[in-house]
Amino acid sequence: MSDPKATGFPWGLTVASLLALALLLSLGVWQVQRLQWKQDLIARAEAAADLPPVSLEALGQMPDPEFRTAVLACDFQNQPHVELQSIQDGQPGVRLISSCNGWLVDLGFVPETVSARPATQPAAVPAITAQARRVEAPGAFAPPPEGNRFYARDTGAMSRALGVEGPVRPYVLFATGSAWPEWQALTPSAPPAAFSNNHLGYALTWFGLALALVGFYITLLRRKLKS
Repeated sequence: MSDPKATGFPWGLTVASLLALALLLSLGVWQVQRLQWKQDLIARAEAAADLPPVSLEALGQMPDPEFRTAVLACDFQNQPHVELQSIQDGQPGVRLISSCNGWLVDLGFVPETVSARPATQPAAVPAITAQARRVEAPGAFAPPPEGNRFYARDTGAMSRALGVEGPVRPYVLFATGSAWPEWQALTPSAPPAAFSNNHLGYALTWFGLALALVGFYITLLRRKLKS
């Protein structure tokens, strides 16, 4: 029986290869999990697109209302709003953020070249529709707001600035209809629901690298043991 020490068994190479293999396999498994999550997200978005709008009260009773459309009957023309610095289609500008019965509402994009804002109206416009979307809290290094101008979608600070009471929801309602139909500078829009889904390709890449690593290790091991 041969002694591994006598044959110069490459313990260092083996340990390093096992660690690298474990890392590559874990990355592949993680991408498979991400694939399942993304497929479920896409399915939910597509299913919600075929459902009729609900009332804001019904939306608030859903455990996860993301992608659902609600009817908003609030008078946005005569309510305060804050502005979120943004870029749309390569054009700088702001998104007007208001509130409706405790929900933050993104009313749409206004180009930076438009300095005017619509005047208040004597009567509210008809109800508009909006889509609920989950938003992430800004990072620790996000710049603070300056007056009513925000540089990160800080829903907590926006709620306080607009006088919204109660717990801050992790959702924002993105208007799909205009609160100022006669004001052409405003473009209401929800974030695109088309999701890139490259997780299967990423998973195959990591698993392929793991397989290549095994083959590379076996080749080196054979050469080492024959020498």
